[in-house]
Amino acid sequence: MQGLHLTADLYQCACSPKLLIDAKELADFCRQQTLDAGLTIVGEEWQAFPEFEGQPGGVTGMLLLAESHLAIHTWPERDGVTLDVYVCNFMQDNSGKAQALIDGLEAAFKPGQSQRNRIWRGDADGPAQGGELLTENLNDDALYGFRFAERLLQRDTAFQRLELLRSATLGKTLRLDGCLMTSEADEFFYHEGLIHPAAVAHPDPRHALIVGGGDGGALEELLKHNSLERVTLVDLDGEVIEVARQHLQSIHKGAFDDPRADIRVGDGSDFLASTQDRFDLIYLDLTDPETPAGPLYTPAFFESCRQALKPGGALVLHLGSPFHEPDQVAALGADLAKVFAQVHGYGLHIPLYGSYWGLAIASDELDPRTLSGAQVQKRLAQRFTSDQQDSLQFYNAELHGALFALPTFYRRLLPAPQSCLEEVC
Repeated sequence: MQGLHLTADLYQCACSPKLLIDAKELADFCRQQTLDAGLTIVGEEWQAFPEFEGQPGGVTGMLLLAESHLAIHTWPERDGVTLDVYVCNFMQDNSGKAQALIDGLEAAFKPGQSQRNRIWRGDADGPAQGGELLTENLNDDALYGFRFAERLLQRDTAFQRLELLRSATLGKTLRLDGCLMTSEADEFFYHEGLIHPAAVAHPDPRHALIVGGGDGGALEELLKHNSLERVTLVDLDGEVIEVARQHLQSIHKGAFDDPRADIRVGDGSDFLASTQDRFDLIYLDLTDPETPAGPLYTPAFFESCRQALKPGGALVLHLGSPFHEPDQVAALGADLAKVFAQVHGYGLHIPLYGSYWGLAIASDELDPRTLSGAQVQKRLAQRFTSDQQDSLQFYNAELHGALFALPTFYRRLLPAPQSCLEEVC
């Protein structure tokens, strides 16, 4: 049962177009490649699909092997091919043959780009770890993952694919469009790190806005500040809020029902364009820039946020991984600096995101680095009950200043704030 599973997704293939649409030619080619690799064919099936809306149909085919299988699907309208080769190593190690087969196939299709995956399957004595291993890319060359024992639900909302999973390490975990968003066990890293540095730095926050944040974790942290009279949360996807209400109580702790919470379902850009409200703090608790939230990571939207801030107010958002996504972090920092006089980057490691993560506080006036540890502690004591202070698992008075002590490589990605003093920059 133990074996090697190889997949390859091929893009912009420059091979003969006939190889993508002619079932006989593709079958002959795959048979020869398989035999050349030293594998044994025991059966096969090939299906050519008709044209659709003026586009040529592709081909789906499979070779059944004594060692396992080769499956192939062509997408001529996209010049694309997906390959799947699995070999078991019961009597002998066939891994080299599988590698030779997929290498030969890929070379013949001449892809402009390709993405490969390599999975060892079926340990001889049963799985060393149970559950489903899900991986996520940090960039084109790096990925990380977690193993989940249970899927609690999965559905397509009007905007994205929503999954709720459970693991012994993370507890219940929310995943959107294949990206891990929050988990019961580690949510405090992100939510406390996102909310409190700016909220504590502000001398008297009364009204705040969260764009996104449908899991309720940022809302719960922000409502700990007793100076806040109203927190408006606007999330595009109402189903995320409903799933969080039902399944993620340990994250939001009932914050959706706090009388100070104003929960709205809608587009954050539309909300800011129409609202007459002004905010002391605006938080962008969004999915990544390459998702449907992309238009909210632009200078135009940052300017909308600035216009909606009261004097002394601040915008807070996450930037991504400075190590794995330096271009994205630098671009967002530059865009923020086009709008705000000060861009104060800070960072922390977030286990669920697999990396040291960058965030930023952007403002024309508020400088979160000026607070001493004693001042931070005083504000926490003034605003939080003793139970709320005890509930903090990440943020504290000593940590506040340290968050803004950036590694040199990260600091170089960001513009220096206009008010930056040499002794702290």
